[in-house]
Amino acid sequence: QVQLVESGGGLVQPEGSLRLSCAASGGIFRINTMAWYRQAPGKQRELVARITNAGTTNYADAVKGRFAISRDNAKNTVYLQMNVLRPEDTAVYYCNAQIFLWSWQIRPNDYWGQGTQVTVSS
Repeated sequence: QVQLVESGGGLVQPEGSLRLSCAASGGIFRINTMAWYRQAPGKQRELVARITNAGTTNYADAVKGRFAISRDNAKNTVYLQMNVLRPEDTAVYYCNAQIFLWSWQIRPNDYWGQGTQVTVSS
């Protein structure tokens, strides 16, 4: 049973930093793209950053230059370094991964973490 477990959320003051982690486990053959999404109260879930298994990244315009996504393939873990945080970054942050369970699988399965709260406030 595949699980994505996030950690690292919390309360931080504006201009502060946080680092989120998401570890995937359980019967994984290969992980393709990993990503972070966020959902603020009353808003739709939105993509924050994405990274392929080759290391190609892309970011939402709102976080470019402030956030950095990375991954450790040996640990099946993705990270999100968040700097210069703003009150509008307050949201529940979700990890997402496209995972192959078997070598013969054509399309990956889509998995989500449980979410971790990030609150930016003075």
